[in-house]
Amino acid sequence: MSEGLDLAAVLPQLMRLGTVFNRSQLVERAMEEAAVPVDRPGLTVLITLRMADRPLRVGEIAARMQVVGPHVTRHLHDLERAGLVRRVVDPDDQRARLVELTDAGAGAAGRYLDTILGWFTGAVADWPADDRATFGRLLSRFVADLQERVADLD
Repeated sequence: MSEGLDLAAVLPQLMRLGTVFNRSQLVERAMEEAAVPVDRPGLTVLITLRMADRPLRVGEIAARMQVVGPHVTRHLHDLERAGLVRRVVDPDDQRARLVELTDAGAGAAGRYLDTILGWFTGAVADWPADDRATFGRLLSRFVADLQERVADLD
């Protein structure tokens, strides 16, 4: 047990958080409210591109999503047909292609982020600024460290 931290007391809270996301269908509700016309994996591709703020190779998208390339390629075909992403020539390697958001794709991703982040902002609105900053810093650290430990198991 870590000194000063009762992880047995934290675990139920993490499970509750998972339940809030899953049972409340938070992602799906935000997609519906934001009128995002894709499935959840497609949304993840759009958000990945939006957060990158630049075109990415398929392999880069897959790495950021922590999935394999063929999974991303399947969803890219649907997103291209819907006019939400397009493939462009990589200026550093004319043989390679990058994937970028179209205006419609950027709009869909932006609407979703505005919706979900608005809900998150509302949840912590009454927290002191120091608590919000500490929460963000520690949550990021926890997720990164946990990912590293899980990767070591593989």
